[in-house]
Amino acid sequence: MADNQSVLSVSIVTPDGRVYENDGELLVIKTKLGQLGIMPNHVPVISSLEVDEVRVKHDGEEDEIAVNGGFLEFSDNVATIVADSAERQDDIDVGRAESARDRAQAAIKKAQEAHDDDTLARAEVALRRAINRINVANH
Repeated sequence: MADNQSVLSVSIVTPDGRVYENDGELLVIKTKLGQLGIMPNHVPVISSLEVDEVRVKHDGEEDEIAVNGGFLEFSDNVATIVADSAERQDDIDVGRAESARDRAQAAIKKAQEAHDDDTLARAEVALRRAINRINVANH
C-alpha cells in the first residue's frame, strides 16, 4: 500500500473477540442515518449501525462482513466497529442462515396471528439478520 495517509485501518470486534482487521482504501457501511463511505482523512465519525454488510476495499479486492448492529467510531484513519455480532463472508454457514430465516418467518406468522408485538419485533430483527447473512454469503 501507499503511505499511511492514504490507508484506513479497519477493525471489527464483537463480545466474542476480533472478527476482522485489515487496511483499506474505502469503508462502506450502513448507519442509522443511511449509507456512509469513508476514505482516508475523512472527518471523525461516531454512528450507530444498521443490520447490514460492511465492505472494505483494499488492493483491488473487497471484503464483505455481515454486521448485526453496533456502532462505528472513526478518527485519525482508524475505523473501529463494535458489533453485536459479525461474520466474515467466508465464515457464514448458509444452511444455518437459511434455517434461521425460516424459523424467523414462522415466528413472525405466529406472532401476527397472536397479536404479540414484542415477539413480532424480535422475529423481524432475527429475519433481517438471517437475510443479511445470506446476502453477504452469496455475493
